[in-house]
Amino acid sequence: MPPGYRKASDLPQVIPVFPLDGALLLPGGQLPLNIFEPRYLNMFDDAMAGDRIIGMVQTLPGGDAARPSLATIGCAGRVTSFSETPDGRYLVTLTGLCRFKIRDELPVRSPYRQVRALFGDYEEDLDVGEAELPGRERETFLLALRHYLDHRGLDIDWASAESAPTAALVNSLSMALPFEPAEKQALLETQTVSDRCKALVALLEFDAADDSDDAPPYLQ
Repeated sequence: MPPGYRKASDLPQVIPVFPLDGALLLPGGQLPLNIFEPRYLNMFDDAMAGDRIIGMVQTLPGGDAARPSLATIGCAGRVTSFSETPDGRYLVTLTGLCRFKIRDELPVRSPYRQVRALFGDYEEDLDVGEAELPGRERETFLLALRHYLDHRGLDIDWASAESAPTAALVNSLSMALPFEPAEKQALLETQTVSDRCKALVALLEFDAADDSDDAPPYLQ
């Protein structure tokens, strides 16, 4: 983690949020973003002038289409890569820091939304690199992943996967695989890496058992 973020109290209490359904950020993960809406260009300008932290959140069904209700749990990330295209877009990478619970949304004049974030329940996210699973759980996970990839006609670098730290592998696949927004939110809200691994195994096994042809044959 970047220097200065060792405990929950090191993180800012008020953060801007980027509502984006289907885009999952998890601690230690890297999320590439293509920013072009003026309000979010403004948000990233302000973030780059400050602590470079943005909260990624999904929305809830229903509500105002122009200002949808926000899910109560999101993940804060720090801008670790930033470039501007000739047509004015920002190409950004957010690296996940810590999940948060939205205490309340602030009435602000900025064109983007800001919330008061509570990080205390997820302080262990700041040590995500230390998380590990028992060998049996890891074997079950890798087997479910193999069945999922076989079902979709996909392959990965198994040598790299089998040597990767468990937390990094579980989080990166939770972010990258094409699950529904509600499923991604469920993965985000699991308390521990072990819990997330079990939830991911369930999703992989469900998909591998589905004989329909409407599943998209790619990783995103």
